[in-house]
Amino acid sequence: MSLISKHKILTKAKDSFSKSNYKDALDKYAQVLQSYPNSKEAYNGVILSEMAMSGEGGAEALFDYYEILREEDEETADIIIDELIQNLDGALEKISEVLSDPIKDKLIYEDGILYQDFKAIVDRGEDFKEIFENIMFSTKVIITEKDDFLDFLDSLIEHNFDDMAFSYLESALKVYPNDTKLIELLEKVSSHNKKGLDIEN
Repeated sequence: MSLISKHKILTKAKDSFSKSNYKDALDKYAQVLQSYPNSKEAYNGVILSEMAMSGEGGAEALFDYYEILREEDEETADIIIDELIQNLDGALEKISEVLSDPIKDKLIYEDGILYQDFKAIVDRGEDFKEIFENIMFSTKVIITEKDDFLDFLDSLIEHNFDDMAFSYLESALKVYPNDTKLIELLEKVSSHNKKGLDIEN
């Protein structure tokens, strides 16, 4: 199998998974793994496909998170997902990135804070911008559900973290170019930027 066909088959495998055709995704990931036994992407793809086929709740969320992570840093993504898969009991509770310590009364996990706990602090009347800025430089926000991810992006836009929101959206849309909610948020951040420019002018 050439490197080109490896890339093509992995792309097809991801496309099949995204369309919930888990059996086809599994076959394609396994095909890559036979010729490239050290391929972490293929190995993790096999595991995630098997999870999805067996009805394991959250397999899709793990897959989505994995794809977003790979846009940022493939090697780090492989390590994070591999650790989550090896600890499946706590996997959906530990999907994440980095957060901080000045925030009190929150449930801190080994790798960060769950988005639900972060949002609970904000919902109590705390300032989103102040809390997020304290968090973003010291630990990670753990997002386990697509709806939470969309809500997080929307909050970033509402509180003028437009560049960060755009960066996340750009990565997510490369994986899901036709996702209507992601497109709506992209339009929102573009409109938000335009209004900001109009005010400055």
